[in-house]
Amino acid sequence: MRINIIKQFFLLLFLVFVAACSTKKNTFLSRNSHALSTKYNILYNGGVGFDKGVQTIKSNNDDDFWQLLPPEKMQLKEEILSSSKPSNADFELAETKATKAIQKHSMNIGGRERNSQIDEAYLMLGKARYFDQRFVPALDAFNYILYKYPNSSRIYEAKIWREKTNMRLGNDALVIKNISKLLEDHKVKKQVFADANALLTASFLNIEEKDSAVAKIKLAIEFTKLNQDRARYRFILGQLYQQLGYKDSAIASYQSVIEMKRKAERKFVIQAHAKKAELFDFANGDFVLFEETFDKLVKDRENRPYKDLIFYNYGMYHDKKNNQKQAREFYSASLKANSKDPYLIASNYRNLGNMYFREANYPIAAKYYDSTLVKLNIKSREFLKIQKIRKNLDEVILYEAVAERNDSILTVVALNPSDRISYFENYIDKLKKEDETKRLLEEKNAEKQANIDRNNAASTIDPITNAATNPPQGVAMGPPAIPGTPSIAGNSTFYFYNPTTIAFGKLEFKKIWGNRAAIGNWRMSTTATTNTVNDTLSASNEAIDKIEEKDIVVEKYTTEFYLTQLPVEKVILDSINKERNFANYQLGIIYKEKFKENLLAVAKLEKLLSSNPEEKLVLPAMYNLYKLYQITDVIKATTMKNSIIAQYPDSRYAQILNNANPNADSLIDSPEGTYTKWYRLYEQEQYAVVLAAMDQLILQFSGEEIISKLELLKANAIGKLKGVTAYKDALQDVADNYPNTDEGKNAQLIISDQIPYLEKMEFVDKPSNNWKILYRVGLRDDQATKDLQEKIKSFIDNGDLKNIYFSFDGYTATEQFITIHGINSKLYADDIAFVLADKIKYKITNTPIVVSAENYKVIQIKKNLETYLTIK
Repeated sequence: MRINIIKQFFLLLFLVFVAACSTKKNTFLSRNSHALSTKYNILYNGGVGFDKGVQTIKSNNDDDFWQLLPPEKMQLKEEILSSSKPSNADFELAETKATKAIQKHSMNIGGRERNSQIDEAYLMLGKARYFDQRFVPALDAFNYILYKYPNSSRIYEAKIWREKTNMRLGNDALVIKNISKLLEDHKVKKQVFADANALLTASFLNIEEKDSAVAKIKLAIEFTKLNQDRARYRFILGQLYQQLGYKDSAIASYQSVIEMKRKAERKFVIQAHAKKAELFDFANGDFVLFEETFDKLVKDRENRPYKDLIFYNYGMYHDKKNNQKQAREFYSASLKANSKDPYLIASNYRNLGNMYFREANYPIAAKYYDSTLVKLNIKSREFLKIQKIRKNLDEVILYEAVAERNDSILTVVALNPSDRISYFENYIDKLKKEDETKRLLEEKNAEKQANIDRNNAASTIDPITNAATNPPQGVAMGPPAIPGTPSIAGNSTFYFYNPTTIAFGKLEFKKIWGNRAAIGNWRMSTTATTNTVNDTLSASNEAIDKIEEKDIVVEKYTTEFYLTQLPVEKVILDSINKERNFANYQLGIIYKEKFKENLLAVAKLEKLLSSNPEEKLVLPAMYNLYKLYQITDVIKATTMKNSIIAQYPDSRYAQILNNANPNADSLIDSPEGTYTKWYRLYEQEQYAVVLAAMDQLILQFSGEEIISKLELLKANAIGKLKGVTAYKDALQDVADNYPNTDEGKNAQLIISDQIPYLEKMEFVDKPSNNWKILYRVGLRDDQATKDLQEKIKSFIDNGDLKNIYFSFDGYTATEQFITIHGINSKLYADDIAFVLADKIKYKITNTPIVVSAENYKVIQIKKNLETYLTIK
């Protein structure tokens, strides 16, 4: 009987369980059973995965405090996924659990959901997809909640998440419209209100309405219950005020973050200090308070992870105060802190580069700029700016080195003989001190390393017990063998197989015992025999040392070594002076035009004018000085203007300064227009005309960027008129004088690639199917030249020679060729020449020169017609 009652009880329980598992029956038991199972089983496990995924995003996505922070800490991937599989395993788990809850526990009976947890499942589903950046599927989930569960307790939260998704999809106007309407029509909880205003802030920032964003972020700060969000919003408010130019409000906002102390993440507190340092008032600020604050930040052990930023801002403070030494120390300390912020590292390098640039230490500045470029985003404007400065520094470094070297040479050469010797003796003394300091430092480092090696060798391992053992007291330990050092005994580390350890041992022995003879009882230093031997050895060694020192002469420590290297020929000294003057001129223009360093530019140009420069540099240097004096010294500007007008009244610069016509500048050809005009004449083969005008044009436009183009055009004209040797020399001048311009680089390329081939060209004596007849003439406009052209034209026309034609070819500045082309054999060329000379109708008296096309090319390139006529 009792067994039957138990069976019936379990059967009843089973029936109740079956009834509770049904999703088709709207009973109290079914509703609560499925709700409990959904909430505390499936959604709980999904929530654990979701929270883990969110935490991963927060830890992996570092905020970029150099930019305006977004209200929500989530960085978008490059591509927004729409329907692909989840990319984060934690969010995939949350999505799977939410889907399972919907599929297995949804109780949609009579068009109404009876399981109170299904809206939670859809909300988790949407949020998991949102954080996985699959925004379109996430939007579907949030819309489903709004459509199917209008009475849900999470309806307002769902609306906010839907608008968050719209914002990520770029629908900011729709977000502002929907959220504003929501806040107007409904009274929501404080945290929901704060989240809604943070979302509005993000949308207003996306459409560049910063004033509206300020109003909304203030509401988010006031109503949020989360301290971390409050710290973030306050920091963003400070950034907005800073960008809008409200300096005091920005400082107050950053200070409110600082005052949160441990309620805010430490990084926000430190970044707030950094932003306040940026806004420090160097005119009226409290310097004592600033330094006390940052000294405390440096000493606080809790700030160790942020020392890179603290040191950087402290360095910026000293930099702006012009405390260069302290600034350099703090920038260097920031770099040594092993920062993970690439832009902070780049900023340290950039500021150090700027400091060395201001000190005119351009080689070191260039190195810091190189390091800056490595850390900067190559697509940023700052990268392009630094890159341009770095490129310009190549020219500065080159010309500064030339100017300094040549100036030193000329200064020493100008000294009288006794002063020269005194100059080099002082230099040698300085060099000896430097070498001695270097030697002592090397010895100190070597001794330090030896001590380290000894300490490392002080504890050895017993091969049997494998335990560390220390050597007995008083027993000297030799240094350990250097790994990888070859030895007589193969891999053995035996002391005497290692030459390094032997040398070290000898040194240690001498330090302890002094000089000892290799005889018995060598320890007994008091014995007469030992002393005698020792004294003898010491005296012998000292004598040898003295002889060696006397015999060895270090060449660089003698004045003759330097005196013999000084140039004495006037031609060489003139060349050095010319090179120095050109370098100073280029430096003056670079400082003026590219770096706006007016004082440096003035110094270089003034030095140029006082150094007997070439005539072509004087006028442009004076004009550029006049322009600089207009900024730095008006009286000097007036004096320079009068000098230019008086000394060069017909120059282009004098016309500009006279300004007799309001449009004087426009009446003078622009550099680009002038170059184009003469380049067209060059294309028309008027090489002599072009070359004759180039020197004046180069003088006229000295100081302009067009000068390198004119120089290269001149070199090409020289090549056409004077041959490959003169062409090479002219190209070398362009390459040397304008190494960093496109023209200078092209000239160097021609010298290295084309000139060797042209120089190897020689006359050939082999059959050819292309021959020419040359007639030497003068200028194209000469009457004799015109008569010759008419006779040749008449011959070709009357003879109906279809393939024969003639041209007027340049050769030198005073001699040209009328060349007949289209002849396929030397015999045919000789016949034509004979007819033109013999027939009364033509009677050409000019001596014809028959030459193959290959040899004619050599003649034009090397200008060696006379050589050809000699070997013909």
